[in-house]
Amino acid sequence: MLNFNGDLLVEENFQLSSKNRGFKYGDALFETIKTTKTKVIFWEDHYFRLMSSMRMLRMKIPLKFTLEYLEQEILKTISTHNDATFYRVRLNIYRKDGGFYTPITNEVDFLIEVSTLNYQTKSDYSIDLFKDFYNYSGLLSTVKTTNRMLNTLASIYAKENGLDNCVLINENKGVVEVANGNIFILTGNVIKTPALTEGCIKGIIRKKVIEIILKNSDYSIEETTISPFEIQKADEVFITNAIIGVQPVTNYKKKIFGTYFSEKIQKSIQILEITTI
Repeated sequence: MLNFNGDLLVEENFQLSSKNRGFKYGDALFETIKTTKTKVIFWEDHYFRLMSSMRMLRMKIPLKFTLEYLEQEILKTISTHNDATFYRVRLNIYRKDGGFYTPITNEVDFLIEVSTLNYQTKSDYSIDLFKDFYNYSGLLSTVKTTNRMLNTLASIYAKENGLDNCVLINENKGVVEVANGNIFILTGNVIKTPALTEGCIKGIIRKKVIEIILKNSDYSIEETTISPFEIQKADEVFITNAIIGVQPVTNYKKKIFGTYFSEKIQKSIQILEITTI
């Protein structure tokens, strides 16, 4: 079942209008969320990121869009699906139909989709640079809009070249993120991740990893500019997003990485998923 503006619908009965602004202009946002049957994991972080993004895109936030309301709508939709350990939820927000570049209204519709989540961390995980197009730096790139053409092309490139993922770079040739998440590199006891000003998504797990590292006096964390060459010099590399949590990277070009620290961070995130209210 899908949830469209609070109404549960059979997927086959749901249709988008030809005037849908998400379809025509990418005038839409989305959150991809990991849940159990009864718990929306890191929901507050997802919610406040969504509200911030809606304000940035000048979407009118309905009064009913409270933390509690949207959480209950997500859980209501999950309840119609078969039992599973984890689910993947996509919450879509798009401006209502009509208009050309200038919308008729800033009011929004929402759509909630649910599927069973079966992701398994890979023991071998290879990445490389995607250099065909840039992910431009700036605040708009930090927002999860439905305009994901660069990510799509990078993912196709990865598949064609036997890779698991690709590193995206910005117009200054700095590392931004990977096709489906944020990236961290460890060299010695220093962990670096691209700053938001580089154009990376303001990832939920990115935030959690930074918080974990800040509490560990053995390591330091830097949100900064990273050159692709620094990836090759790193001791470890890992990527993060709300669905996979933490995925250690084992190969970049001819470099082979260790995974000791990455696996420790992975376990810490898994514990947070269970214990955070």
